[in-house]
Amino acid sequence: MNSYNNYAHEARFLRAYFYFNLVRQYGGVPLVTHVPTTQEVNKLTRASSEDIFKFIETECDDITNKIIADYTALGSLALSTPETARANRLTVLALKARAALYAASPLFNTTDSKELWKKAALANKAVLDSAVVYKKYLVKYSELWGETNWTKDEMIFMRRMYPDATNTLEGYNFPIGVEGGKSGNCPTQTLVDAYEMKATGKLWNETGSGYDPTKPYVGRDPRFELTIAKNGDTKWPTYNTLALQTYYGGANGEPITGATPTGYYLKKYCDASVNLTAGKTNTKRHTWITYRLGEFYLNYAEAVFKYLGSADATSPEFPLSAREAVNMIRNRADVKMPLLSAGLSSEDFWKKYENERMVELAFEGHRFWDIRRWKEGDKLKSIVQMKITKNDDGTFTYTRKIVNRSWDDKMYLFPIPQSERMKNPNLTQNPGWE
Repeated sequence: MNSYNNYAHEARFLRAYFYFNLVRQYGGVPLVTHVPTTQEVNKLTRASSEDIFKFIETECDDITNKIIADYTALGSLALSTPETARANRLTVLALKARAALYAASPLFNTTDSKELWKKAALANKAVLDSAVVYKKYLVKYSELWGETNWTKDEMIFMRRMYPDATNTLEGYNFPIGVEGGKSGNCPTQTLVDAYEMKATGKLWNETGSGYDPTKPYVGRDPRFELTIAKNGDTKWPTYNTLALQTYYGGANGEPITGATPTGYYLKKYCDASVNLTAGKTNTKRHTWITYRLGEFYLNYAEAVFKYLGSADATSPEFPLSAREAVNMIRNRADVKMPLLSAGLSSEDFWKKYENERMVELAFEGHRFWDIRRWKEGDKLKSIVQMKITKNDDGTFTYTRKIVNRSWDDKMYLFPIPQSERMKNPNLTQNPGWE
């Protein structure tokens, strides 16, 4: 009966979760809280995005203290292993916190209401405060993916990839030229440039950074090495006996069909121990991160910065400053990047914050939405690729190539599908898609 009674709370969480996915994509959508008749469905109108965010907040508030807090603390009913794919109290707090951040962001907060930023700061602080109770702590960056990532203390809510053991992700993303590899997601030089120099904490093109254009990958933020496969990497994947050759004419480079156009391949989420060679194929468990603690330090930093107006500002409600919250991320055991110093201007801190979020959460499904909620779509008008050529003396020449992409401000929100509008004329279209 304990589990039976809990199902309703889990279902309400999922309904709120999917409404969040809808509102960040389309803005306002029909808000349905009962099973509608066919006639009702075809007459529904769109609620405002503000109403959808309020609904998510209200739902989370109502079930927070009703849903099971810890599935391993149920006495004789306790589960022996953590169910990180099942919503508990901390998961509900996480959904509310992320939704509050989006509601406060420029795409939806058109009046720059400080009250919305305060609400977002409080919601994300609640996650950080509760994390201690539920024994959630920041772990090594290298532990965020891999076969056992779901057991790590930082994880709040995760989704198991189907089937339980698979090599599909590796098949799509291991480099061309490696047996079984199909190239897949290729990180851009734009992302690579976001990884600061470890010794100085400066970007490659900042004065005094220590960047050497002849050795562009030496001395970078350790998260770079853990996230992106580059020219010269060895044992990627483990069964590959050759160093990666992403230069033009190399074993893993252009002009081979399907080879990386950017100069890089993806490591994050891929398991190097997966083998795709004939007769030796194996599979591993993969689990996708939905919520992890690191995100909420960054969410909190953004919200409290926007509310208090300074990276160093604190208050009785918010004793942790935005700068200190970001430094928690930079101080991971296997990262240890130079901490952000006190006294940064608001403009400088915001640049650092955006960059930190881009690096820390790379390939976790945030950047696509962050750019939109900040209304900074112009950043998507171009990307940078790295074209590498091998010289006769064995050295390499690295050339940046800017590639233009399409962006239109109507892309901040997706269009309402025409098929739905034909069935229900009450569904108004988003601006620019008419």
